[in-house]
Amino acid sequence: MRANSVGVLALTLMSLHVSASPIALETSPTLTRIAQQQAITLGHRLQEIPFSYVVDGQPVGYSIDLCRAVVAGLQQRLGGVPLEVRFVPVTPVNRFILLRHGDIDLECGVTTRTSERLEQAAFSYPHFYTATRYVALAENAMRTVADLAGRSVVSTTGTINIEQINALNRRHGLNIAVMLSRRHEEAFAMVDKGQAAAFVMDDSLLASLVARADAPERFRISDEAISDPQPYGLMMPLADAVFAEAVNQALHEYYQSGAIHALYDQWFLQPIPPDNLVMGLPMSAELAATFEWPDAHDPSRR
Repeated sequence: MRANSVGVLALTLMSLHVSASPIALETSPTLTRIAQQQAITLGHRLQEIPFSYVVDGQPVGYSIDLCRAVVAGLQQRLGGVPLEVRFVPVTPVNRFILLRHGDIDLECGVTTRTSERLEQAAFSYPHFYTATRYVALAENAMRTVADLAGRSVVSTTGTINIEQINALNRRHGLNIAVMLSRRHEEAFAMVDKGQAAAFVMDDSLLASLVARADAPERFRISDEAISDPQPYGLMMPLADAVFAEAVNQALHEYYQSGAIHALYDQWFLQPIPPDNLVMGLPMSAELAATFEWPDAHDPSRR
């Protein structure tokens, strides 16, 4: 991240949380552990540009900065004692396990909130919306779901995208052969090499992979979506409502301050490290509405 951006973020967070109210620690095992250790552990991804990735050995990204905003809010509510921020890398496969075992306090990545996942973890207010699409070689002229019929497609282990493509396959009898990959980059490479006709994934992540390709013009993201837009949220321990409320309060203040718009612009519309990539993803109307009225999109109120 650019140095001046870090300074602006820090000043903004300080101004946001000067009036934050204390938290009753005895009602929250997560906050009790954080206070005792004077440290908070954040789960991060290694290559989910621009949300959560690593540059020069340090986690950076849109989701990382949001988690730092949350940490600043929690720190004020815990009496102003500085909290050490510890980072632990997570994957689509192990993120729920690490959260459940207390190895991370908050996951700062690209986890989609679904009704099924709300039984495994708590989620913050949404910070992004994404739909499932696929990427294919442009020369194959694949644009719709029907174009997948009879082809081999790949998706990443541990994601909801696999469930979605399998359900679509059964529902419409498309005779799609679904292959599994350990990492998004590996799946994208399979399309590049002709080992799979398409890679099914969140459209925001597909856009990032295409933008970083040596020849982006060789690839095309499908016009037709496989799912409706779904929210990304910061993932938290399931049985700790007080911690979830504190996280959402910190995000609420950050969203309402307007600082979120500058942060979004920084990561989605401006050049980002390390290669000055520009994502070129304007804020959707649905996301703008979430930032304006966070409570209307709080999963705990549904």
